[in-house]
Amino acid sequence: MPMPVFEEYEPAGDCVCRGCAQRRRALARGRAIRLRDGGHPAARGARRALVLATAAGVVLGGGGGAAVAVTAQSPEAVSLDDPGSPQGEKSPLHGRPAKPGPVGTPGRPGAPPAVKRIDRTTIVKRAKLWLDAQVPYSMSEYWTDGYRQDCSGYVSMAWNLGTNEWTGSLDTFATKITKEELLPGDMLLFHNPADPNKGSHVVLFGGWVDETRGHYVAYEQTRPTTRKQATPYGYWNNSAKYIPYRFNGVTGGIVPEPPGAETPAEPPAEPPAEPPAEPPAPGAKPVVSATFPGASKFGPGASNEYVAQLGGMLIERGGARFYPQGAGKLWTDSDRLATQAFQRAQGWTGADADGIPGEHTWRLLALHQGKDIPPTPGSAVGAPGPSGVPAYPGRAAFRPGASHPSITALGRQLVKKGFGKNYTSGPGPRWSEADRRSVEAFQRAQGWRGASADGYPGPETWRRLFV
Repeated sequence: MPMPVFEEYEPAGDCVCRGCAQRRRALARGRAIRLRDGGHPAARGARRALVLATAAGVVLGGGGGAAVAVTAQSPEAVSLDDPGSPQGEKSPLHGRPAKPGPVGTPGRPGAPPAVKRIDRTTIVKRAKLWLDAQVPYSMSEYWTDGYRQDCSGYVSMAWNLGTNEWTGSLDTFATKITKEELLPGDMLLFHNPADPNKGSHVVLFGGWVDETRGHYVAYEQTRPTTRKQATPYGYWNNSAKYIPYRFNGVTGGIVPEPPGAETPAEPPAEPPAEPPAEPPAPGAKPVVSATFPGASKFGPGASNEYVAQLGGMLIERGGARFYPQGAGKLWTDSDRLATQAFQRAQGWTGADADGIPGEHTWRLLALHQGKDIPPTPGSAVGAPGPSGVPAYPGRAAFRPGASHPSITALGRQLVKKGFGKNYTSGPGPRWSEADRRSVEAFQRAQGWRGASADGYPGPETWRRLFV
């Protein structure tokens, strides 16, 4: 008999035979990317394997008519890609089922395969790929990278697991942590073992929204498309059931640290153009190095000493109004707004004033160069409030190293009321030990002692000075 010619075929839309049903399924899920671009090796030959298998059935059956007789099925016997589970079953990339199982009960492996090492920056970048593409939610479809387009497939993709997991197996790739230990790239998981299809969900943690840690940035795959938004801890519903986990393959902190790397000695910062009029006050912050620590140290989720140094420098340069509770190590919107205000004060616009410090921004702040953040229009010191007293600017305006117009106004009132003997020059806008001693003398004159006479003006000290 002549050798049959194997050709790929297009299945009939209404044919119920198993071969056409499998072909339709392969076409629906065949969005495989090239192997060199990270595609799954097995996806490469999946279509041709189906063709060869069908052709072999024709040969063994002795002809086309016999093949139809063997493979014909009733419509009820063919599964037309029914997802079964709201989050899809555990499967390899591109959705080829590894082993059939009961509907809605994806398998839980005894032990996960060896995980690939990945840093937090890469996890977040991978999560943003779907966010930028606005990948539509689906319980049965697979994106071009081979991952299922639901919540657990999204986390599997971000962690680069190489398989599509589900909420009942993701925890085998991770370690349970506490709320206080959460960092970008970790996950918050709720799995309902009694009914996995009811309420189970998983999101990626993208960082805290503010210092209160009541809300966090969540990356998640949900209807209608991938989204990123501020979310109450642990979620909008069933919040107490969401458990934080850390991927076992994650490396380092916010960014990976080279093995054995040590912090190199930094060159001393250049002296400012004008030396300070007063010696550093006791407890004042040390001089900040002009060497930029790197953009990875700043932004949502960052928590380190450089964020605190940035906030201190911005407060000194007129940004106190952005920090009602003072600067801290955890990056917040206060840091972004204050940085943006400083950048705009230099005349920068667009991407140059995005609120994230770069090398130039850091150098100007560290060397006390460039223009200070201007006061908010209408809120300059001297504008009386309802009681005729200028509005109290906040405790952050009166700290070692701070520079603020209210410090000048404070000093003038101290001199006016007879408490200016500590000033050898000025008073001026930069907080000094002379300011602190003068305020302390005024406070003691009110009969206050201890912490109430520490030399730092509070709202009542401020009010009494200006009445």
